[in-house]
Amino acid sequence: MASGGSPWKGYALVAVVIVIVLATTGVWNPWPKVWGWVNTSEPIAGGAARWQQRIGGSPQSVSVVGDAVVVEYRTSVEAYGITAGIKLWDNDADWAAVSGSGNDAVVATGRLLTKGYQVLDPRSGAVLRADTEATAVWTYRDALLDLHCAKGGECQLTAWAPRGSKPLWTVDTGGIGFVLNAANPDLPDTRPLTADRVDDDVSRPRLMPSLIGLPDDGKVRVIDTATGRVVQVAEPTADQRIAIAGGRVLTVTGTAQDGTCYYGVVATDPPAPGVVWRRDGLNLRTADNGSNCKQEHDPAGGEDVVLGVDPTGRQELLAAHDGRLLWRGAKGETVLAVNDSHAVIRSADGRTLRGYGFSRGRTNWSRPVGEGGAAALTQSAAVITSRKPERIVAVSPGTGRVLADVRTDAEVFAVGPGGLIAVSGREMAYIPFA
Repeated sequence: MASGGSPWKGYALVAVVIVIVLATTGVWNPWPKVWGWVNTSEPIAGGAARWQQRIGGSPQSVSVVGDAVVVEYRTSVEAYGITAGIKLWDNDADWAAVSGSGNDAVVATGRLLTKGYQVLDPRSGAVLRADTEATAVWTYRDALLDLHCAKGGECQLTAWAPRGSKPLWTVDTGGIGFVLNAANPDLPDTRPLTADRVDDDVSRPRLMPSLIGLPDDGKVRVIDTATGRVVQVAEPTADQRIAIAGGRVLTVTGTAQDGTCYYGVVATDPPAPGVVWRRDGLNLRTADNGSNCKQEHDPAGGEDVVLGVDPTGRQELLAAHDGRLLWRGAKGETVLAVNDSHAVIRSADGRTLRGYGFSRGRTNWSRPVGEGGAAALTQSAAVITSRKPERIVAVSPGTGRVLADVRTDAEVFAVGPGGLIAVSGREMAYIPFA
């Protein structure tokens, strides 16, 4: 005789009904504990993390600011204490950027498509200064710049000390504000190299350069940041691109001929018109591969170091202020990260990374790297990542001393003097240095 069905199905249905009744009447509710168990994440870095905190979403950026960790989302900003990961404050904002360093640093926040910004204390979230008219803000370790544009299009650039209440200087810049807005809009300077599983802005903020350039309808207004005055209006031709590095205006010319591009670089020191240095055949990789020579990229490098390729295809690093050759690679060697003091270079076979110091012109350290090895340079550490195995290693840029070594697939978002911030999904962990 065929069975009419398992009695356990009926028992299970009765049990579910009882649980629902108990939960809705407030007698017993197991669901928070169940969801708490579901949402419990594995440790990002095992026992290496000082703390791990669940955050409000996928971050746009994370910064270590003195003894606070500032997390920027698409529509809000939060801060956590670096000692224990306790939430300190939150703020409704569409963007955030850090100016200054250590406990003297501040956080600038603002709204997209809305003029003005606020300068906040990173520990308390208190408003230190507020502006209602600026369209764009640039943040550096030693200054903050803001741009104001009147209805007629005339603009002014103003410099502030990070915690200053009075401007350091103000300069008229012409009508340029319609293309520059929010935090750190792109300027014609150098760009940092990026690395797999390391946030692109991990090395921010940089020191304010001695010259900056503001784009102005095909021209570049060059401003001396020490005196606060326009020292040149550069007008590149159709086959040229302007980049400012090391206190010099670099004019990169790409000429299409014989199915390829021929490059040359000229460096000047405005307002003087004379040439400081010139290099024919130096490709700063401002154009994509091809024969049209259309230059759409800034050269990679630090403030005073630029990365180029010589006519034989070997990479080289030059001092932007005087054109000195700082390093030339062997065939197949690749620069993964560079700033004004150091470079991290991958061997031709991809198995070894070495740290190169410019002050002494020599290799300071060398270490093997796993498959998919990548690197980024910050003030406090060189960060090395690999895919096989999934690993993050932080070493001293000058000596190679290991500061942290963890097996994790997380992404490094920030590096401070005492440790780094790693993020995986909605989990954030602080990994202190040894």
